[in-house]
Amino acid sequence: MQLMLASLAALAFTVGGIFMKYADGLRNAPASVLFLVMFVFGAALQSQAMRGAELGPTYILVLGLEAAFAFGFGSFIFGEAITLMKVGAIVLIVSGIALLRVH
Repeated sequence: MQLMLASLAALAFTVGGIFMKYADGLRNAPASVLFLVMFVFGAALQSQAMRGAELGPTYILVLGLEAAFAFGFGSFIFGEAITLMKVGAIVLIVSGIALLRVH
């Protein structure tokens, strides 16, 4: 359950980041409202994921998943380049998350 909540929180933060990009420095009011709503929703989900869990590993799990999701969505939605260096960085992030979760 914790992993699902953390994953949903990361997804909510990533969608919020997409709307943040569309918000254009808060010049686009609807996108600005949507990114704020998604961030609050993500924080609520992350709070639930942290119940009974360690702060550090859970927080880093959400951040790492958010980075991986942002990389994928950035490429898919905004046509951002996928390079070997970026893929390697995501692999390192995900590997670090996996190491933190080993008991």
